[in-house]
Amino acid sequence: MAVEPVIYGASERPPRGDYARAGADYTCAQAYDSYTPADHDTYRRLYERQAALLPGRACDEFIAALPSLGIKDRIPRFEEINERLYKATRWEVVGVPGLIPEVPFFTLLANRRFPVTDWIRTPAEFDYIVEPDIFHDLFGHVPLLFDPVFADHVQAYGQGGLKAHGLGACELLSRLYWYTVEFGLIRQKDGLRAYGAGILSSPGELQHAVQSREPQRLPLDIERVMRTRYKIDSYQSTYFVIDSFRELFDKTAPDFTPLYERVRTLPPLAADARLDHEEDVQAVTA
Repeated sequence: MAVEPVIYGASERPPRGDYARAGADYTCAQAYDSYTPADHDTYRRLYERQAALLPGRACDEFIAALPSLGIKDRIPRFEEINERLYKATRWEVVGVPGLIPEVPFFTLLANRRFPVTDWIRTPAEFDYIVEPDIFHDLFGHVPLLFDPVFADHVQAYGQGGLKAHGLGACELLSRLYWYTVEFGLIRQKDGLRAYGAGILSSPGELQHAVQSREPQRLPLDIERVMRTRYKIDSYQSTYFVIDSFRELFDKTAPDFTPLYERVRTLPPLAADARLDHEEDVQAVTA
């Protein structure tokens, strides 16, 4: 039976991607021969633009791991990345046709398989794309999978996601993913830096998250995160900050069942909510 695409967020448009190519687990072979010279050029230009913005904004671990993606003047082959990634942390990337449902997504992560959309945006979408493409997934997510502690955290998130699905708590856990793996900040000795893929793959969000005076930046508090809604169509107004990937791993290691029960009794918070007792970690960095 053919798998069906999934729609997240407020979009009324079905996700692009050929889901007829996907297996029961939603993975598919990378259709490498289908990439055009324009596709490869789009990837090259995206890579060059984003890499130039990383110094002083991206965390040290990301900058150190980025060369492990390999070739940067064309779209990499997944098997080339996997030769290095599996040796480093026993992870591998697998192709998917686009956004996939929660259970297949969590299952892949729990088995150290990271789903990467295998199509790339059009030149008209160079500056903004609604849903993740191969550049976002590869450039934004995969480098930190070479870091052992972060790689273990992502696997644990997948395992926790399967449990959350059974408890009807996926919305709460998705907020944690959004504010850490996608839009997390980390405090380093030279200031705040980005580690979230949604920041690292976006030129505007990268500068906004690290240097703008507008957003609030709060210490990571799991309950606060799970209460906080998020926006998918604008820069974030709230970011959560960790001091290390070990902190992220340790804070997300306990059983969340009691936390889910408690958060369900509390009112959700708007994405830009400011609570009286909270203080920003740091207003602006270098």
